[in-house]
Amino acid sequence: MQREEITEKLKEILLLTDVDRSLMEGDISALRLKEDCGLSSVGMLYTVIGIEEMFGIRFENVGLEDFVTVKDVIDYIGAKTE
Repeated sequence: MQREEITEKLKEILLLTDVDRSLMEGDISALRLKEDCGLSSVGMLYTVIGIEEMFGIRFENVGLEDFVTVKDVIDYIGAKTE
C-alpha cells in the first residue's frame, strides 16, 4: 500500500477521534499524537481499533507509547501491509 493512501485513510480515522480538522491539511507526518492531535489514551485506543479494522492488521508486540508521531503510525502500517 502506498504511503499517501495510508496517510489519507489515517486522516479519516483521526478525524473520527475529534482531532482538529485544520491539523489534517497537508503533511501530517510530523504531528505528535498526544501533544498536537490531543489524543488521550482512550483516543489512542480508538485510533488503534480503527486502524486494525480499516487496514486489516493487528498491533502486535507494541504499546501505545511506542508511537509518538503520526509518521510512527504510518511506518508501522506500511510495514504491516507490505
